[in-house]
Amino acid sequence: MCRPVAFYLVCIILVVLLPSFVFATIVLNRTNEAQKRAVEALLQASTGSVNKVIDREVSSMLSMLAFFSTSLHLQNGDYRSLQEQADKALAGTDAHLVVIGPDYQLRLNTRVPYGTELGETADRVTAEKAFATDRPAVSNLFFGRAAQKWVFNVHQPVRLGSGERLLLTLTQDADHLLKVVNRDILSPEWNAAVLDDSGNVIVSTDPGTTTGKPFFLQVVPALRIGIGTARYKDVDYQVVTDFTPLTGWKVVAWAKTSDVQATATSSLMWLAAGGAVIATLATAGAVFIARFLSRDVRMLARDAMRLGLGERVPPRRHVIAELDTVSKALSEAAEARLQAENEIRFLMREVAHRAKNQLTVIQAMLNQSVGGACSATDFAEAFRKRLAGLARSTDLMIANAAQGVELGELTRNQLAPFMPEDGKRARVSGPSIRLDSQASQTLGMALHELATNAVKYGAFANERGVVEFSWSVEGERLALVWRERNADIAPDHAEHAPKGFGSLVLERMLGIALQAQLERLVHADGIEWRMSIPLSRLRNEEAASADGHGDA
Repeated sequence: MCRPVAFYLVCIILVVLLPSFVFATIVLNRTNEAQKRAVEALLQASTGSVNKVIDREVSSMLSMLAFFSTSLHLQNGDYRSLQEQADKALAGTDAHLVVIGPDYQLRLNTRVPYGTELGETADRVTAEKAFATDRPAVSNLFFGRAAQKWVFNVHQPVRLGSGERLLLTLTQDADHLLKVVNRDILSPEWNAAVLDDSGNVIVSTDPGTTTGKPFFLQVVPALRIGIGTARYKDVDYQVVTDFTPLTGWKVVAWAKTSDVQATATSSLMWLAAGGAVIATLATAGAVFIARFLSRDVRMLARDAMRLGLGERVPPRRHVIAELDTVSKALSEAAEARLQAENEIRFLMREVAHRAKNQLTVIQAMLNQSVGGACSATDFAEAFRKRLAGLARSTDLMIANAAQGVELGELTRNQLAPFMPEDGKRARVSGPSIRLDSQASQTLGMALHELATNAVKYGAFANERGVVEFSWSVEGERLALVWRERNADIAPDHAEHAPKGFGSLVLERMLGIALQAQLERLVHADGIEWRMSIPLSRLRNEEAASADGHGDA
């Protein structure tokens, strides 16, 4: 199916851009995952550090209780002096000392002046646990009657010298832990809270989370240490949880999943938007380039039509190098066609001229064949062979019309029908010489007649004769030598034999047509012909190969 150039340019752009965007998306997702893991690790470290701070706070409170447990005022039951001592020791700590009797009645509370009626402890559950286990205990969050705010207690059981058991308790405001949990240790989307063992909020960085109320995510007590998820009112949350081993409280950091993924989603949106913009710009550029290409292609199509009409096609400048090459090729093809048409017209005139010459040659061959024939059979045979030699010369002339006929090729072509089985009995040598059509036709007929005489009377008439044909360039002339050796020929017969068509061709046509100088010598072992022809008569243009003298 044919498509415009713009279609394929857009396809190329998509092939290049799509893998890039896919790769960028994969890298971005992996980067977001790595960033998410880094944030989660940071949050785990932050919640762990909050736990450690809370444990240190509680440990510090237990140390302070251990200090008060050794007080002589406590052993002596001097609670007034004990309150004075506690006020000094706890100044600036926001903590208050409370002494609870085995009946759970308060005997001392430094939060109020000494002598104020105190009543029963508001944290009886934890107090009972401390008395029962005889171990320190940390309470859940509760609303203190004296403080009128949310507080928690740290209880330390003690046994006086008298054997009486008491609880030394430090009560601390929940607000005191706000310095432990703050937004400075959290990522922007995250909040954190400290929950007591019942799941109530002690402190929180989220203004919407109220102290003393149950934590809004129903994850307690099923909440596990580490990273998890929760769902509340069709909203998904990511949660990071840690536990304090000393208090049993939980530190929870949470954020909406959509907020956590907002950065990644925003990055993907920016990537998609940027990709769309880049793809749009690239497509627009492709269409713009396609217009140039289409314009140049249409110009090439018009030039091709002009080439088909045989007109000249001037080379054009194109913005695309390949199209520029095609334009030059069309221009060269148009010039080549014009030259070929001119050559065809010239060849047609040449063919007409050569046809007239051929008819003249055939007429001369006919006359000589009639004159030298003893019978109709001899006439037909002689005339047929002469026509065959003329045909071979003509074939060579046509096959090499542009470059000319090579003399060595012409010689082998004319001698081929007369060659004996032993090819070494014919020796041809000389430099490469190109002949024009007229010279090749004349020399071809001369070689045919010489070979015919060699078969009839000369070197090819027996089993040992040898024909040597060589040529060389001597100045501005071509010297040719036909030498027959080991021929069974009587000298008196050779000298007084009547001249046939071959001799006439050599003496008349070579002499007249090519201005050749001929010399006929009769040796004891065969005939020798020496011919000297001006190079200017052999070719219209000088061949460039006359300087080589290797065997042809």
